[in-house]
Parts: sequence; C-alpha cells; structure tokens
Amino acid sequence: MDILSTILSLDPSILSAAIGGIAFILGGGLASFFWLRREQVRKERVKSQAKKRQKMSRVHTQQLDAGRLREISNMLTKLTATLNYNRVLELALDIGMQALTSTDDPGDRLVGAVLLFSSGDEDAANLYIGVQRRLTPADLNLTFAGMRGLLREVIDEGGAIFSQDLAKDPELGNIMAFQTCRNGYCIPLRHGIDTYGVILFAHPNEKFFNVNNREVLNIITKQAVVSIQNARLYQDLETEKERMMEIQEEARKKLARDLHDGPTQSVAAIAMRVNFARRLMERDQGEAADELFKIEDLARLTTKEIRHMLFTLRPLVLESKGLAAALQSMAEKMRETYDQNVVLDVSQEVVSELEMDQQGVIFYIVEEAVTNARKHAEAEHIWVRIKPVQQDLAILDIQDDGLGFDVKAVTATYEHRGSLGMVNLRERTELIKGVLNFESTPGQGTHIQVAIPLTEEAVDRIHHGV
Repeated sequence: MDILSTILSLDPSILSAAIGGIAFILGGGLASFFWLRREQVRKERVKSQAKKRQKMSRVHTQQLDAGRLREISNMLTKLTATLNYNRVLELALDIGMQALTSTDDPGDRLVGAVLLFSSGDEDAANLYIGVQRRLTPADLNLTFAGMRGLLREVIDEGGAIFSQDLAKDPELGNIMAFQTCRNGYCIPLRHGIDTYGVILFAHPNEKFFNVNNREVLNIITKQAVVSIQNARLYQDLETEKERMMEIQEEARKKLARDLHDGPTQSVAAIAMRVNFARRLMERDQGEAADELFKIEDLARLTTKEIRHMLFTLRPLVLESKGLAAALQSMAEKMRETYDQNVVLDVSQEVVSELEMDQQGVIFYIVEEAVTNARKHAEAEHIWVRIKPVQQDLAILDIQDDGLGFDVKAVTATYEHRGSLGMVNLRERTELIKGVLNFESTPGQGTHIQVAIPLTEEAVDRIHHGV
C-alpha cells in the first residue's frame, strides 16, 4: 500500500514517463525474443534443407555408383566371354578407365594404353601401341625397345610399378600425352612364362593412383590376362585348324600330281602298248610276246608306285611299330620302287622319348625331304639320321649328294613357285615346336637339320635362348 500510495502521489507527468519507459523496455525485450526465435527457426529450416540436399546427393551418388558398378560388371562379363583378342584388350583398358572415374579427381584426365610385343615374344623387345585412350595422334605410331626406364623394370621384374616421374622416362617420355601426366601405373600382361605386353595408366594428380586405385587396376588386369590367354589359345587353335586344312589340301594336291605324273601316265602307256602288242600278234608273235613282257614289268612298277603312295598316305607300320620301323619300310619301298638309296641311322633312345603324334610329324618331314631329293636333286644317296645331342634335345639330319640349289634365290621367289615343299617342312617343324635349318650349294647337295625338343625347357632354350 505504501508503494502504491507513493506511486499515486507522483506528478502525473513523471508517472506517465515512467510507465512509458517500462512499456518500451518490455516491448524491446519481446521484439528481441521474437527476432531470436524467428532466427532460430530460420537456421533450423536451413539446416534441415541442407540435410535433405546432402541426403539427396548421397542417394544420387549411390545411384551413380550403383550404375557404374553395374556397367563395370557387364563389361567384366563381356571380358570373360569374348574370345576376340583385340576386343579383350579394348575391354580391359575401358574397364580400368571406368573403374577409376569414381574417384574424387576428374576421370577425364586419365590416359591409358596397352603396349604389345610386335612378335609376341618379349625377348624381341619391340613394343607398339595396340590400344589407347586419350593419346594424341602423334603418339600412335611410336614403338618402344622396352630396354630402359619403367618398361624395362616392369618386364624384368614381372610386377606392377608406380612412377611419379613419367614425363622424364627415357622411353615413355616420348609420348606427348604423358608430358602433363607425371604419375603412371604400369602392369605387365603376363601369364606364366608368356608376356604379351603391358597396360599403362597415367594421370596428372600425384594422389590419383592411391593404394585402392592400384589394387582395383591389379584385379582388373589379372582378369584381363586370363581372358587374353583364352583369346590367344582360341586364336592359336583357329590358326592351327586353318594350317591343318592347308596341309590336308596340299596333301590332296600332291597326291593328284603324283597320280598324274606316275600311275596315270603308266596306265595310259600300258593301254597303248597292249594295243600295240595286239597288232604285233597279227604279224610277229615273238615280238608281241616280248612286248607283253615289257607291259607286265610296267604294270608291276605301276603297282609298286601306287602301293608306295598308299603307304605314304597312311603308314600303318608307324601306328603299330613306331617311327624307326616306318622309316625302314619307307627306305625299302624307295629302293624297290625308284631304285633310290636311303641310308638310315635312327636312335631308338630318341624315338622312345617321342609321343606318337610327334613321330608321325617327323615321319612326314623325312618323307617330304626324301621325295624332294629324289625328284629334284637327282641324288644317288640320301642319308637320314636321328640322334640325341643333349638329354632333352635331338637332331634330325637329312642329307643328299644331289644337285643342290641356291637357298636365298629359291626362297626369294618361293611365293611364285607351284611347289610348297619347303613350306610344308617349316609348318611340320613348327608342329613339334622344333627349329628348321636349310643348307645347300649348287653341285654339292642339300643338308636339312631339324632341332627336336623333347621337353618344354628345351623348347624355351632353342627358341628363346633361356
């Protein structure tokens, strides 16, 4: 009551000013309160919208990643399914490029290439660009010796290597597209002892090829190498199939030529001489009898020629008794049919190490060489020797004392010749993974040598010097 009496006793103007001040203070406080509340609501709304955008971004990213993974999975499926060698290389490079586009660094700066050995032999050390992505046109015709820098290390060590100074590499630095890509990751395309080349990726960002990215590329390359091996095997089978068909076709042509030049001519001669003998019988029976004896000899010779052809087409003794017996039978038939001396020296030790299919190939190599010497060299003697030179290596020697020939001159014009004797010898030598060598001089006969590997180690040694 005292406070209220005091307030009421104040001057009205003072009381009004006091009430106004109190009202102002209370109004400002309420305004501040509502402003702070409104600002809090706005911030919460902004935060909520940011969370929604982040969630939508994550969903979008997950959708993109899922789509990319599906695409990579489809490409891997195609990679394992295709048997086309070039297509396998393209898919392997594309999968690697696609897999790394999910990194934080832009994938459009990534450069890739597959370098292949031009001869399929890493010892030849001559690499060319087989497949590429984002190289310049000036880079496409480059070749690499593979004897220095990153290529040498990868090929020699047989493992993937990361380089942070690719532009200064003594060989790869010649690629214009790598001038801005200091960082590279090179992986050998190797399966067992076979190296087909390397797959190489490059990028300007020094952190691009982190551990995870390198592991992804390693996994993809391993799968690619398996597919490359399958494609190469299929390609080799197709090539072998075509070559066998060519050999069979040449065998048919050879049989047709031999029949035309031998038995067909003889049968025609027999018919003419029989007709001549029939006319002689009307004038001189004694002379007709002599002519009949000659016809009989010609018929016997023709029979021997036909039997010899049948023998060479399918030597049953080879299947039943092996290579040595088949060569002995061939030598006897050559002597009986053509009066051709064939001298044999065959090591049974070597023959026992050969598979039956190898024995068959060697028999036909000898038969082809002996027939060529009989027909074209006019050789009096033909020597055939099979002997061991090392524990896992044998040599087939075929030598004659015939006319001989200029090997370089004949080889230079061989594609225009009708005969395929030398081609047949080379192709059959390849079937046993051997090495063929010709030596001949006009007037001094011909010497043919075939190195016959008996183990895979011997194959590597005679072909690669391993």
